[in-house]
Amino acid sequence: MLQSESALRGTVGFLMPEGTFERVFSELDLARLRSESRLHLLSDRPLRPERVDDRALLAEAEVLVTGWGSPALDEPLLRMLPSLRAVAHSAGSVRGIVTDALLDRHVSLTSSAAANAVPVAEFTVAMIVLAAKRTFWAAETLRSSNAPVDAERAWPTVGSHGITVGVVGASRIGRLVIERLASLDVRVLVADPTLDHEQQLAIGVPCVTLEELAARSDIVTLHAPALPSTRHLVDRGLLRLMRPGTTVINTARGDLVDHEALADRLERGDLVAILDVTSPEILPSTSRLWSTPNTVITPHIAGSAGNELGRLATNTVDEVLHLVRTGAFRRPITIAALALQA
Repeated sequence: MLQSESALRGTVGFLMPEGTFERVFSELDLARLRSESRLHLLSDRPLRPERVDDRALLAEAEVLVTGWGSPALDEPLLRMLPSLRAVAHSAGSVRGIVTDALLDRHVSLTSSAAANAVPVAEFTVAMIVLAAKRTFWAAETLRSSNAPVDAERAWPTVGSHGITVGVVGASRIGRLVIERLASLDVRVLVADPTLDHEQQLAIGVPCVTLEELAARSDIVTLHAPALPSTRHLVDRGLLRLMRPGTTVINTARGDLVDHEALADRLERGDLVAILDVTSPEILPSTSRLWSTPNTVITPHIAGSAGNELGRLATNTVDEVLHLVRTGAFRRPITIAALALQA
């Protein structure tokens, strides 16, 4: 929390690429910021450190609004920001902008991760429903055969009634997925070693080990952060535990999955993979996953896009207004939370 409400003059500047600014923020968002008497908007466009005039404005900025493509707030840039006391990131992950130098300054930090989680959860639940109905397999089989398709003969289960969905990671998105799955007639399991007993009870679904989840689930959906400890979380051993007909959905981070091990299992023809994220983000043409059966790859579209970006802008403006009115963000990011975020 900042020292006091009165100590914050509320000078606010944008620091992000012009393209990001134009995609995310509208004139209505700027009007909301201008209408706050305690806030002074330094410019109606993003500030650029290479411009002399903008450097003078950056020196005044107490609050920075950042977004996709913003530069890392490292020591050289922070020297241009002597007044900086808070950063409101208009995207999800802050890993691209946060540095040790920023943390050493004890700058208040927030992001729009909660807003960005909504479309990811919606996309995930949509994929769960479509995967349960064997939609992608049926569409491809029909296209290639131009003949009647019998999913019930081809797969152990068809439809969502009574299936088990395993949620790996009780993250913000993972919890939204669990909430939305309550409207379906499915069983839900969650695996997350960071949960204490009270948190497990609060989630309201059985908490199991990752291995038990893999063995019991018809659909496994990944919502864990990319950390050294989670790299290749879904490895050859875990894939071996999955029953024939299991679907693996990844809308989190590509590094969570061992792609070679996944390709080997997919080659058997009894597993389905729906991958909205891969590592690297665009797979090389030589990747086996382009040709493995029952593999759906989408270009990282689960997160906010198009008119969903307005939700990010609204959240960011809300946070900035709350900060200048109260001296604190509504959803501050703590150091402990930062270590577990994607």
